[in-house]
Amino acid sequence: MATSQQLLQAFDHLLQPSNFKDYGPNGLQVEGKDEVRRMVSGVTASRALIEAAIEEQADAIFVHHGLFWRGQDGRVVGWMKQRLALLLGHDINLFAYHLPLDAHPELGNNAQLGLQLGLQATARFGDQDLGFLGSRSDGGSFADARSLALHLEQRLGRSALWIDGTPRPIRRIAWCTGGAQGYFESAIAAGADAFVTGEISEPQAHYARECGVAFLACGHHASERYGAPAVATQVAGQLGIEHRFIDIDNPA
Repeated sequence: MATSQQLLQAFDHLLQPSNFKDYGPNGLQVEGKDEVRRMVSGVTASRALIEAAIEEQADAIFVHHGLFWRGQDGRVVGWMKQRLALLLGHDINLFAYHLPLDAHPELGNNAQLGLQLGLQATARFGDQDLGFLGSRSDGGSFADARSLALHLEQRLGRSALWIDGTPRPIRRIAWCTGGAQGYFESAIAAGADAFVTGEISEPQAHYARECGVAFLACGHHASERYGAPAVATQVAGQLGIEHRFIDIDNPA
C-alpha cells in the first residue's frame, strides 16, 4: 500500500513536470482516497477507462491525457460532469502527465515507441527537445517509405498513412508521438530521411514532397500506448502496489 501523496512524489520525481511548459496541469488532477493499493494506467481519462478502473477496484488512475486543458470551457457539464462524478463517487485519484510523459528518456512515449519500432535515439530535436532522432537498432535501413510503413503496421497493429519524399533508403528517422505533425520542419532541419508521428495535417504532405523527406502518421493513440504503462509499472513496483494497464481502443 502507498498514499496518494507518495504516488504524486514518485511520479513528479521521475517525470520532472516543472521542467516543461505544457497545455494543462501535470500531477494529481482529481484527489481521491489517501490509501492506494491498486492502480490502473491508460492513455486517456475517458469515461470508458474510468469505468474499467472501477471494475478493477482501482484507487488511482495514471494517464497521459487528463481532464483539464488550457483554454477549455470551465463548466462541469456533459462528459466532464460524467467523468468527474465517477471519479469522485468512487474516491479515485487521477494522475495525468502530458509532455513530461512524452519526454522521459527511457520510459516516456517517445522512448517506448522507439523500443517498439526497433529504433535507437542518438539525438533530440524540436521544441523542448521532445522529438527523438536516430536509426534502426540493428544498424540497417528501410528500403523506402513503403517498407517503413509496413514495419509500423506490423509493430503497432494498424496501418500508417504515409507520404513519400524522394524515394530512397531511409536511415535517419525522426519521431515524436501523438499530434506532433508541427515538428516535421524541425525533423527535416535535423537531417531526417523520414518522420514518424501520430497525426498529419494538410501542410505536411506538401512539405514531404517538396523537401524529399517521408512523413508517416501511425495514429495518435497507437503511438502513445506505451509510456503510461512503463511509468506506472515502475512506480507501482517501487511503492509495492498492484498495477494493470487498460488499453481503450481509439482509431484516431
